[in-house]
Amino acid sequence: MKFLHTSITVRAMDESLAFYTGVLGLTFERRRPIPENHAEIAFVLDPASGARIELTHWEGKETFDPGEQLDHLAFEVADLDGFLRTARANGVRVAKEPYRLSGGSGRIAFILDPNDVWIELLERPPPGA
Repeated sequence: MKFLHTSITVRAMDESLAFYTGVLGLTFERRRPIPENHAEIAFVLDPASGARIELTHWEGKETFDPGEQLDHLAFEVADLDGFLRTARANGVRVAKEPYRLSGGSGRIAFILDPNDVWIELLERPPPGA
């Protein structure tokens, strides 16, 4: 398993990108809409550590309850189905079964930690697939 990124919910994408790149010095990687989730995402990278933050803007989301800004942590797994079998056998709750986003090549699923924090699991396609 490989840690990929932390996702936070943002109020305004342009303002947030300006902060993370202009103020914190992170490098802009990519930005795209996720129509099926009514959201837009952007990734910024810390060149020193390789750590990424996914900025997520949800259409129509104007207010936040305390603690609601953390959206999810993401990990890459080699075998999503096998990982989920083992996780279920250990009592882990699956929040979203495996699926693909339009425009994406990998499969993703979400599990919940004991505190109800969403954990994204991403299985990338094999090379050349």
